[in-house]
Amino acid sequence: MNFKLEIAKRISEHLGNVPVSDILPGIEVPPNPEMGDFAFPCFKLSKTLKKSPAIIAEQLSASFANDALLEKAQPAGAYLNFFINKSLYAGEIIKEIIKNGVNYGADNSYSGKRYLVDYSSPNIAKPFHVGHIPTTVIGHALYNVFKFLGCDIISINHLGDWGTQFGKLIVAYKNWGNEADVKKGGVAELMRLYVKFHDEAENNPALNDEARGWLVKMEHGDEEALALWKWFNDISLDEYKNNTYKRLGIDFDYYTGESFYNDKMADVARELKEKNLLKESDGAMIVDLENWGMPPCLILRRDGGTLYPTRDISAALYRKKTFGFDKCLYITCMDQNLHFAQWFKVVELMGNTWAQDLIHIPLGLINFEEGKLSTRKGHVILLDDLLNDAVKKTRDIIEEKNPCLKNKDEIAEMVGMGAVVFSNLYNSRIKDVSFSWERALSFEGESGPYVQYTHARAASILKKASGLCATGAETGGNGESDAQETGSIEASVSPETGGNAAKDFNFSGVDFANLTDEYSREVLSILDAYPQKIKDCAEKFEPFILSRALIELCQAFNKFYNANIVLTEDAAVRNARLALVYCVKTVLEAGLGLLGIKAPDEM
Repeated sequence: MNFKLEIAKRISEHLGNVPVSDILPGIEVPPNPEMGDFAFPCFKLSKTLKKSPAIIAEQLSASFANDALLEKAQPAGAYLNFFINKSLYAGEIIKEIIKNGVNYGADNSYSGKRYLVDYSSPNIAKPFHVGHIPTTVIGHALYNVFKFLGCDIISINHLGDWGTQFGKLIVAYKNWGNEADVKKGGVAELMRLYVKFHDEAENNPALNDEARGWLVKMEHGDEEALALWKWFNDISLDEYKNNTYKRLGIDFDYYTGESFYNDKMADVARELKEKNLLKESDGAMIVDLENWGMPPCLILRRDGGTLYPTRDISAALYRKKTFGFDKCLYITCMDQNLHFAQWFKVVELMGNTWAQDLIHIPLGLINFEEGKLSTRKGHVILLDDLLNDAVKKTRDIIEEKNPCLKNKDEIAEMVGMGAVVFSNLYNSRIKDVSFSWERALSFEGESGPYVQYTHARAASILKKASGLCATGAETGGNGESDAQETGSIEASVSPETGGNAAKDFNFSGVDFANLTDEYSREVLSILDAYPQKIKDCAEKFEPFILSRALIELCQAFNKFYNANIVLTEDAAVRNARLALVYCVKTVLEAGLGLLGIKAPDEM
C-alpha cells in the first residue's frame, strides 16, 4: 500500500474540489516520529478554501476520525499529522518485501525509455589509477538503478584509444622496448615506456616531432603503425576486462573508443561547413560560441587533425542514429563541464533538437597530498594496489576475529571490494575528495563492510532460526548472541536463492501487532522509504542517496537487534521479528547489488 497516496486520496475526497495530484507532492515525513508518520501542510489550501491553514487542519482531522488506515489524524498548527495504524503499516510493508524479494522497489518508472550511459573510459596503454574509480563505480550504479526501474539502458566504455600518446608509445617501444618485455609486463610495461618517453623528451624535444610523425602514419593507414597500435590496444583491453573490471563485477555492452569514430568525423566537419558553422581562426577551424558566453569550439587543428569535440560530436550523432536514445548520459569529472557545454551547443546548432537529451553528469575531483596525478611522470596510485590492500586488510581481520571462517579468500575479496566501492558512493558525486588510504580502506562507521556485516548478522539470525525450526527447539534469551560475541557470522540463505529466506519460514500467519515498538517502527519506516530512494537516485543521478539509505537501515536494524530478543520463546513475537529480519536482509542484499557490491552471508 502506498500510504502517501492513500492519504492524498482521502484528503481529496474530503475536500471534494482539490485533485490528488495537487495534494500528494505536499505530503511529507515529519522529522520526529512523535509528530506522526506523515504530515500535510495546509498552507496551499488556504487561498483555495479561504480559510486559515490551522482551521483547515482542524476540520480535516475530524473527517478522519473513523478511518481504519489511521490511529489518528492530529492537527498541529497549520499541519495535519497522520499516525498510521501500526499493525497495518507493518503488515503491508513486510508482505510486499516477502512477495517481491530482492526485486522490492522495482517498477516500470522508466519502461519504454532507452538511455545510454558513457562511463569509465580509461586511456589505453595506461594502468587504472584511483582517479578512474568514481566514474566507473558511479556509472555502474546508475546503470543498475535505471535497469532496475525498467529502463532499456546501454553501457558504453568510450576508451581513449587514439591520439598523440600512441605516437609517443611507438617511439618509446622502438627505442627502449622489446616484444618479450611487453608480452610479459603488459600495461605496466607500456606505462614504463610512456614515462621513459617523457623523461627522454625533456632533453631531446625532437622525440615529440617523431611521435607526431607516427600519429600521422596511423592516420594515413601505415601498416606498421596500426599493427603496433592494435597490439597495444589488445593488451590493454584484455587486462582491463579480465582483471580490473572483472574484480569490480563490471562489464560493458560496448567498448567503442575514440578510434571507432575515425571514419565518421569527416562527415561532421563537412556538415558543419555546409551549415556555415565553421570559421577559420589562425589556421584552425572553429565553431564560434561567443553569443552563448563560451570560447570557440575547436573542430580541426591547423594540420587538419581532429580533436576531442570532433570525436564526441561524431559519437553522439552515431549513437542517436544507431540506438535512438531518449537520453545519453556522460559521467566524467566536472573540470570537463565547459568541454561538454561547448560540443552539446554545437550539436544543437547543427539543427538537432535532441541535443537537450545529452546530459553531462559531473563528478568532483580527487585530490592527493602528493600532488596531482600524472601518468607522464609516473605519479599515480594504481587501482590494483588499492584493491589488493583492501583485500589484504580484510584477510588480516578475518584471521584475527574469525579464523575458522570458510572461503576466507572469497569473502575477503567481496569485503575489500565493498570497502573501496562504497567509499566512492557515500558522498554526493560533485563533492571533491582528498584521497586518503586510511579513509579508502576504512571498515569502521559508515562503510561498505559495515553494511555487509549487518547483512551477515541478519543472515546468521535467520540460519539459527531455521535450525530451531528444523529441530523444534526453543530458546530463551538472545539466541543469536553467541555469534555476536565471537564475531562468527554464519550464512542462512545463499545469494543464489535470490535472498528468499522466506522459503524457510511460514510468514503467512504473522501477527504484525508484535512489530509496533519504536525500534521496529524505525526499521519499517526506512524499509517503506526504500523504493522512493531508488527513484530519487535515478532522478538526481546520485547513487549516494541509496548508499545513505542502506546505512540508515543498518543503524536502525542494529538498534532493533540490541533492544529486542529475536529468537524469543514467544512464537508469535519470534515469527514477527524474524519476518522483519528477513526484510532487512533482503533489502540490504538488493541495495548493495544495485551499488555493485556483493553481500556475503558470513563474515
